[in-house]
Amino acid sequence: DGRAMTAQEAYNWLLQHSKETAYLGSFGALAGWDQATYIPRRGHPHRALMQAALARLLHQRSTDPKIGEMLERVEGSDLLQDPTSVEAVNVREWRRSYDLQTKIPERLAVELAQATSEGQAIWEEARPKNDWASFKPVLRRIFDLTREAADAIGYQKERYDALLDQYEPGATVGQIQPIFERLREATVDLLQRIEGSRRKPDPAILHRHYPRAAQEAFAQEVIARIGFDLEAGRLDAVAHPFMQRIGPGDVRLTTRYDEGFFNAAFFGTIHEMGHGVYGQGLLDEHYGTPMGSEISLGIHESQSRTWENLVGRSWGFWRHFFPKAQARFEALQGVRLEDFHFAVNQVKPSLIRVEADEVTYNLHIMIRFELELAILRGDLSLEEAPAAWDAKYREYLGIASPEIKDGVMQDVHWSAGLIGYFPTYSLGNLYGAQFFQQAEKELGNLEEQFARGEFAPLLGWQREKIHQQGSRYRPRDLVRQVTGEDLNPEYLIRYLSAKFGALYGV
Repeated sequence: DGRAMTAQEAYNWLLQHSKETAYLGSFGALAGWDQATYIPRRGHPHRALMQAALARLLHQRSTDPKIGEMLERVEGSDLLQDPTSVEAVNVREWRRSYDLQTKIPERLAVELAQATSEGQAIWEEARPKNDWASFKPVLRRIFDLTREAADAIGYQKERYDALLDQYEPGATVGQIQPIFERLREATVDLLQRIEGSRRKPDPAILHRHYPRAAQEAFAQEVIARIGFDLEAGRLDAVAHPFMQRIGPGDVRLTTRYDEGFFNAAFFGTIHEMGHGVYGQGLLDEHYGTPMGSEISLGIHESQSRTWENLVGRSWGFWRHFFPKAQARFEALQGVRLEDFHFAVNQVKPSLIRVEADEVTYNLHIMIRFELELAILRGDLSLEEAPAAWDAKYREYLGIASPEIKDGVMQDVHWSAGLIGYFPTYSLGNLYGAQFFQQAEKELGNLEEQFARGEFAPLLGWQREKIHQQGSRYRPRDLVRQVTGEDLNPEYLIRYLSAKFGALYGV
């Protein structure tokens, strides 16, 4: 009809486009979940082609110039007067995502995809052989392309900020470095005191025979009790555990069973369930838009680490669940609750990040953050990286790896091009401790509630304050909104000192 489109009509177009893109993304999520769980061995080559075709389609949709046109029609209109309204939040995040997608030239996006695909394949082969030499050329290429991507995206002070911002919107090196330094100092000090303690747990309790079927049944009982809706989700076994939200009413958890070790599957499941309740807590009516999406990896991690550690390794939690565990596992007959609780909270410096306890875990993250930053700035070459890695492990954790596969080659992240991702793990622990403290202020003694088997108050609080907010607030703003202050490392430091000080008598 020749008339100009109104801001409302432009917004409606963006809404429709966003939701349809999300439905296509759901197919990709389902295909990815299936590939990690039940696909026949010979189905992988075809699945890779399916996923590549979908990735091309999604890239085309997310860089469609019409998005830019529609955003321009909406931006500056009365529709966005309140910056925390659904419309304003969606437009803000659509703009952010569109700019990010369109700033990286297609050539660079393709080269990065190829380099990381190749990088992961080479890493998988080279790592077990301790073969740094054959991994280094592809890693150098990934770092070079990542630098190029950071420059294309743009940043104010630090190239690393452009990468970090993709995983933790608004976060910068300038903000997190002093927080990490304070946490590192306090952690190293606490670890030295623990190592000097005469009190030691007996971890052998956890290395008895725990039949897989009983582990599965117990895990299902626990997550259902906490409030994960098994009618809107499921739990399956995989090699590398993850949570996948397919869409409303469909959140998949995965875990890995080890009949000779209690912790692996149990705490892995509770961790993924923490991600899963966040996925189930997002508002269905906003599915396919930023208001129906989690805001960041760090906030996501705060939910999983809260349920795994602040709840799942707490005294109150086991006062409730230990008798139920004893009923399911013969290995726990005659074991005292105190001994079991101390065993699942053992602190022991180890080389492997994913196996680290609550106290030492953040040190693993800081080592990676410091090295990534140095490599990206050009202060550290890849030739020097293995020695620098070992030096930091000796300094912070008092150990070093005799083999490079458990040193600088242990994580998949760099080969996958996930540079700037590691800090989100520690940010998750920091956010989680601060949120938990606030929940306790508002809800009363949480451990007493856990001991009575009451998890609904905490989960309900998280739903209202965090999950249902979607992407309304950037991570640091969400922390301020929920707790009334900026991110403060003292909450995590006090929690760790109090808990492990009591266990180890230090």
